[in-house]
Amino acid sequence: MTVFVSTFVNRIDRKGRVSVPATFRAALRNGTFEGIVAFPALGQPAFEGCGMDFMERLSASVDELDMFSPRRDELTAIVFADAHQLAFDGEGRISLPEAVIEHCRIQTEVAFVGRGKSFQIWEPATFREHAAEVRRRALSEGATLPVRPVAPGGKAP
Repeated sequence: MTVFVSTFVNRIDRKGRVSVPATFRAALRNGTFEGIVAFPALGQPAFEGCGMDFMERLSASVDELDMFSPRRDELTAIVFADAHQLAFDGEGRISLPEAVIEHCRIQTEVAFVGRGKSFQIWEPATFREHAAEVRRRALSEGATLPVRPVAPGGKAP
């Protein structure tokens, strides 16, 4: 099971290439596509990033909805229509499309932010502001996170 943790900040070159963190690349190399899939985060100046296996899970979830339902139309437009398949080059870099750079307001650096089964791509200063606000809100609301029990055999469900 792929889990993305930590935050890494890497420089973007003039051609829009940025090195994906080594631990993220290692987790992503187990899939059918050697690279990442990225789509705009809803309501944030960030892109969601994941492997093709996670996109296949999202697709299967959408397939549970009625074919021409408004909800299916909304979700496929949000997740799949603006998604980009970004292949690794020989040095473990991806080339960020202009749409990603503009949406995230990236200039010289890119933050790769672990989020468990996926990660996000941010402009680093914008992410720091977002993270501070999220922490402040979580503290004021007394946020908690229940931990799932381990299933027989030692694996979490």
